Amino acid sequence: MNRFENITLICADHYPLSARFYPAQAQEPSNAILICPATGITKTFYHALAEWLSSQGHPVLTFDFRGIGDSLHGRLKDSNASIQDWGQLDIPAAIDTLLQKTAKDRVTLIGHSAGGQLLGITPNHTKVEKLIAIAGSTGHIKGLKGRTKTLAPLMFNVIFPMSNIFRGYGATKFLGMGENLPKNVAKQWAQFCSNPGYVTNAIGQSIFEDFHNEVNTPITVLWTSDDEIATEANVKDLLRLYPNANTHMIEVVPKQYEHHSIGHMQMFKKSHQNIWPVIRAQIPVSS
Repeated sequence: MNRFENITLICADHYPLSARFYPAQAQEPSNAILICPATGITKTFYHALAEWLSSQGHPVLTFDFRGIGDSLHGRLKDSNASIQDWGQLDIPAAIDTLLQKTAKDRVTLIGHSAGGQLLGITPNHTKVEKLIAIAGSTGHIKGLKGRTKTLAPLMFNVIFPMSNIFRGYGATKFLGMGENLPKNVAKQWAQFCSNPGYVTNAIGQSIFEDFHNEVNTPITVLWTSDDEIATEANVKDLLRLYPNANTHMIEVVPKQYEHHSIGHMQMFKKSHQNIWPVIRAQIPVSS
């Protein structure tokens, strides 16, 4: 029997998003958790963690960003979704829906990669009590390491432009990097990672509402020593964007949890659930 409810979120521009709501499986009051996905990753990837948090007494909402998974309506090449839409429209709709369903005042946002990088352009950011960014960083190309440092320039400068021309979307699936991306998402991803600061590279160009200096939400980033994207340098690059927030970094070392690797993705897998109490420990105590 499913322990979640399939629901539809309606954004301010009337775009519908596919979501799952996991009611709390315990009666004691606990913070509502919004899980925001990484670029090209669907809500089903976060099912195990969402179900576990629900069993710990937290109501949880997961969703697909527009243009991804069940929130893609029509052909991918016809999608006009962008990363800025995710921050300015999708995340706000998810926050408000979760608050409505739980009758709470604020949510705790667990953001994976891109899902934890967009608070500074989210209009209702004051409704987030705390941001827990898993593998959260700017992904600045010069701060990458390992195989990703070699692959990223090829993806951003060759694969994306070519696939956008010939297929009408950013090809990532064959690289094992999640779902193929709407063309504007692929373009912005390359733009945002080309210089330090991620989404701030679009401020004054395509993004004209900037809340980074207003955000005073506490932010904790959990990053792993073997992550080739969210490296220490790139995590620090993200946190500097929030000068008025109380920020904290927690390094997770695989061998300390008896894992060979964790990287950018594996912290959410059931095989790595012995790390989940570390995530839960960052959730504020419900008042």
